[in-house]
Amino acid sequence: MLRKLFAASLMIITAFSVHAATDERPVVSETITLGGGCFWCLEAVFDELKGVSRVDSGYAGGHVANPDYAQVSAGDTGHAEVVQITFDPRVITRDIILQVYFTIHDPTTLNQQGNDVGEQYRSIAFYRDDAQKAAIEKAIAGAGAHWNGKVVTQVVPFRQFYKAENYHQEYFKSTVRSRTASSWSRPKWRNSASCFTIT
Repeated sequence: MLRKLFAASLMIITAFSVHAATDERPVVSETITLGGGCFWCLEAVFDELKGVSRVDSGYAGGHVANPDYAQVSAGDTGHAEVVQITFDPRVITRDIILQVYFTIHDPTTLNQQGNDVGEQYRSIAFYRDDAQKAAIEKAIAGAGAHWNGKVVTQVVPFRQFYKAENYHQEYFKSTVRSRTASSWSRPKWRNSASCFTIT
């Protein structure tokens, strides 16, 4: 089912994307911060979307300033692993970003994505204004029709984003580049989690 939802999302993205080069309006951007399991996994998908100009992996939603990976992984800071996505809404809409988000992770598992268990892996969406909040709530209602179980995604106001350590950024791309072609293949999507396994 997850594969079908992901394929449908990609079809929608293709159908609704426009070529920015033909649009002479000033360049605009929007930023949204989303968590749904391991940030490497979310980043790898959003990096590939046309209209997304930047994806940073990091931490948000906790009570400790400037946390590091070890602190967040210990589960004591209240932070979730998140991605901060900057995109051009003329090329890819906020609704499409959210549709992809609710397709590539399971929003019905509390504090867990596949084998990743803990509060830092919770499903959480941060809104910067009323329009983002409304869009997230709309996306949750839509996601509820496609998943078995109740959507448990937290919807909270954005406060602070802490960028993760450099080695977490573009992790999938840098990891693949560091291996030989004979040792690695393209990601394979798990049926029950956002992340990929590499074989």
